[in-house]
Amino acid sequence: PLEVIMFDFDGTILARYPGTSALDNAKTDSKVAILAITKNGIETGLKIRQDFPTWEIFAPKKFKGMGARVRWFDEPTSQKIGELFRTSDALVCLFSLGAVIRLAAPHLKSKKSDPAILVIDDGANFVISALSGHLGGANALARSVAEKLDAIPIITTAADVNKTIPVDLVGREFGWTIDDDSGVTRASAAMVNEESVGVFQDAGQHGWWKGDLPGNVTRYDSIGDLIEAHPAASLIISDRIIREIQGSVVYRPKTLVVGVGLHQDTPMEKIRECLYRSLERFSLSPKSVAKFASVKKPVTVSGLADLSAEIGIPIEYVDRGDLAGVTVPNPSRVVEAFEGTPSVSEAAAILVSGGRLVVEKQKFPPDLTIAIARMLF
Repeated sequence: PLEVIMFDFDGTILARYPGTSALDNAKTDSKVAILAITKNGIETGLKIRQDFPTWEIFAPKKFKGMGARVRWFDEPTSQKIGELFRTSDALVCLFSLGAVIRLAAPHLKSKKSDPAILVIDDGANFVISALSGHLGGANALARSVAEKLDAIPIITTAADVNKTIPVDLVGREFGWTIDDDSGVTRASAAMVNEESVGVFQDAGQHGWWKGDLPGNVTRYDSIGDLIEAHPAASLIISDRIIREIQGSVVYRPKTLVVGVGLHQDTPMEKIRECLYRSLERFSLSPKSVAKFASVKKPVTVSGLADLSAEIGIPIEYVDRGDLAGVTVPNPSRVVEAFEGTPSVSEAAAILVSGGRLVVEKQKFPPDLTIAIARMLF
């Protein structure tokens, strides 16, 4: 498995995590805009950019000449903030919180899509995480900017204030996704109100929480134990479809490698259909598929390549000689005659995952086999 490198907004490395190829959360190309509307604000913006050189400063044209590389604008600030809200990953506003609220309010849509917004007072005394503190990264950004300005970061999200688990961020550094976020609010409330919260994990990285768990959080070794305990909220980390418990926050780690044996002309539509059929049959989540694995052929198999591009799952190709050395439960003399290895789907899944098979070879005659292995952490 590849290494995930997490970047801050300035491109510096925050952390490294082994074991997945998902790079969705790496902030390597974040667009951050600084909006200043006073002389002091522009000076603070220029100071900030000394530490964050890729950030752009926007200011009214009437102050033109105060600094190099400032993008001066003529339009009303209300119009400019709307443009920057739509085009930026984060927005640093160097004027009052009340004004920012009034100007940004018409553009608010969802915490899933709204940019992070920081507010810095005219004296650069406080850096306020005003919007998208967790999902947008405003909390972490506020701490980083405050440190550079020798200012006080203002963080008001309950999980941060109470130093408990931010339910909506669990495993984000590993590329985990939440299966259904309808239970996040309830689970977050239980977490900060110190109600009982149960955790069950049977897949994925185990370093998602550093140190001891909060006192109201209990790990359970089985779903049965979790159901019997009946906590106020549950966090489940699994690549399996678990139907025994409803209303939980379910995290999908990227743990599954799908080995594919196929012909040069196997169509994308068949691969897609059989992939989802296999996942459903064995109660595995499509959101946990980390990559495809197959034998390296002289010419790229377009069907698999097209599916990879369509659903955003990368392919790792393996030399047939390496596949031939993998012990599999269902070797085939026919496959060996055509491919030079007794197994493609099972061997590729095992070799690329570094783990073990959870779905042995599924045959879809005459031109496709699928096997699934789980990465071990």
